[in-house]
Amino acid sequence: MIHIVFNEADVAILEQAIELDESLQGEVLQVEDDYAVGPLAAIYTEEGIAARRAWWKEVLTGTDLEKKVDEGAVDDNKLVAFIIERLQINEEEKVWIWAAQNKHDVSGYYWLMSQLKDFQGRVYILYLNNLPFINEKGQLFYPEWIHTIQPKEMTKAKKLARLITPSEFEVDPDEWTKLCAEEKGVRLLEGGKKLGQKDYDFYDADLKSYVTGDWQKASKIIHQFLNKNKHTTGDMYLLWRLKLMIANGQFDVQGELKNMKDFEVKAPSAP
Repeated sequence: MIHIVFNEADVAILEQAIELDESLQGEVLQVEDDYAVGPLAAIYTEEGIAARRAWWKEVLTGTDLEKKVDEGAVDDNKLVAFIIERLQINEEEKVWIWAAQNKHDVSGYYWLMSQLKDFQGRVYILYLNNLPFINEKGQLFYPEWIHTIQPKEMTKAKKLARLITPSEFEVDPDEWTKLCAEEKGVRLLEGGKKLGQKDYDFYDADLKSYVTGDWQKASKIIHQFLNKNKHTTGDMYLLWRLKLMIANGQFDVQGELKNMKDFEVKAPSAP
């Protein structure tokens, strides 16, 4: 059995759940890219893959993560090739895709399952959509992320595993193809597995609202956004957007525009 998750924190939780339940025995693999942001045009071609890599290079320029792009540290296409090879070699092999109700997991689900159509009947989805679990305090909650579920509760979640239906293998890749063709930069979960899209500047207005007349580290501005905003995304995406607004002269800045703790930002001084 191959388990697929979409967040690094999910890996450890699922591995702990496997230790508690032998019926879950299998390898846990992670889709690393965040397909809820960035370009998707021709995403399965060499040109589309290169365009997305170039975009991430721009986003991460000046940060400690920039070298990950240069070194090709993240390559989900190799992961898919590995999964397909395993499925071809062993006809008994199965894939379980674990996804919670958030745009990151759902975008990753669409990207992945669209490439596994040849293996219908062997690919399962565990979509934790509006399903309650018990937290560490014994209270019911509805998890937006896999890693917020206790390992012992994960063993209950296995009962949700179901085959991706032939109908879904027809409809979902078509829906993903439409999204890829729209050339938008931000995907939002609208309910169920339905994704909507916005332009790259979708988060800018809300991010800008956390910039004041006093000097603040970029990290503080971004963390306020992540803690208070309804719609959030990865901190590197927000850092990129903040740098773009600075480049456009919207804010005053001091320090080097590298990592989020390397510079401070404030609203522009009155002329």
